[in-house]
Amino acid sequence: MDDLTLRQGGTRSEKSGTTCSGESSTGVADDWRLSLPGRPLLTIHDTRWNNGERDLVLYQPAVVPEMPAALSNLHNRRRAGIEPGAGRPGRLRIMAWLAWPGPHDRPFFKKSLTTEKLAISCGLQDLRDLTARPGVTLAPAFDHPDLPSTNLEHPQDVKPLQHAVYFPREDNETPVIAFTLFRVIPTLRHIGWLPEILV
Repeated sequence: MDDLTLRQGGTRSEKSGTTCSGESSTGVADDWRLSLPGRPLLTIHDTRWNNGERDLVLYQPAVVPEMPAALSNLHNRRRAGIEPGAGRPGRLRIMAWLAWPGPHDRPFFKKSLTTEKLAISCGLQDLRDLTARPGVTLAPAFDHPDLPSTNLEHPQDVKPLQHAVYFPREDNETPVIAFTLFRVIPTLRHIGWLPEILV
């Protein structure tokens, strides 16, 4: 991921708020720090809610450092839920939806993409590195007939579909890396903090 560094922050904080399903709950968030040389530090919260849900979000501190509006507007928006992988015992999944700056620099989701366009958007090698982790796979998010392969050696550019990353339940790092790839990196490239991908 170029000069981008992701490290566990080592701190936990109590939270209260609304979960991805819309329920009010309390929970505990683990901090992850995302840093680029010469840029403000970004914090990702991995929150385990007391109602059993879990999600990741780019945390908005009380005072947001000066940064382009597209990145500032991504804070506390476009969360990624972590849920059991259907039909995959012992596995969890995170959706590979891209958060993209839209009108007025507000983030929106690109949910259905060909595997090639997903790889181009977040970086083919970074996506390969992610799925090379033990027990991690990229696969269709839903079981439908006639879905194309999501093989990253020859990414298909025929049929858009919703992708998901599946990972072992005890793996706490993979979902944070995936969240960074899908929710944060497209905006960092858009604002010029990371170089555009040459196709």
